[in-house]
Amino acid sequence: MKGRLIPAACSGTGARMTRKMTDAQTDYERKRAAKANMSLEDWLKTKERRAAEAASATAPRPEKKPGLLRRLIDRAHKPI
Repeated sequence: MKGRLIPAACSGTGARMTRKMTDAQTDYERKRAAKANMSLEDWLKTKERRAAEAASATAPRPEKKPGLLRRLIDRAHKPI
């Protein structure tokens, strides 16, 4: 099974199905799929879906409070 493509979620890139898996990677993923009672293709799809869910589940960072210098400058620009 040479030349299998790695899902984007597994390879860490934004593009979809970009890199080919080596034989060792394919064997490793095949063993994990067998342990989960799934086919290799189903396992890779599930793995990609889980990674996409985890990426979308991360909340955006709250906006940082302005620092001391920024607050002083803003205050200096306000009319009296």
